[in-house]
Amino acid sequence: MSTTKTRYVDGFVLMVPTKNTAAYKKMATEARKIWKKFGALDYKECIADSLSPEMGGMKSWGFKVMTKVKDDETIWFSYITYKSKKHRDEVNKKVMTYFEKKYAKAEMQMPFDMKRFAYGGFTVAVGA
Repeated sequence: MSTTKTRYVDGFVLMVPTKNTAAYKKMATEARKIWKKFGALDYKECIADSLSPEMGGMKSWGFKVMTKVKDDETIWFSYITYKSKKHRDEVNKKVMTYFEKKYAKAEMQMPFDMKRFAYGGFTVAVGA
């Protein structure tokens, strides 16, 4: 992560059909380059590999239950970090303008169901 202190994070949880993993990675790789180009401090795409973890004997509710993931899907947890919420808004405005111009005449096919993903912005409360 950047040496600049992160104060704001956008987080995402989505289910990608396993057969679409390569397409999602390709899309995410392009997205990472663009977010970083326009000022995001960091951009990570993480694929689930431990979905029923225990911590110190305490069983977790788990992402499988929370997301209702199907057998042919993989859960992804992704996050983008910024200096502040204002910085996030500035970066995202530039990113959206870039993608709107690039894909203005093309119908972009998403490799996952847009109705089944979660997104939110978070202020860093510990570790900033």
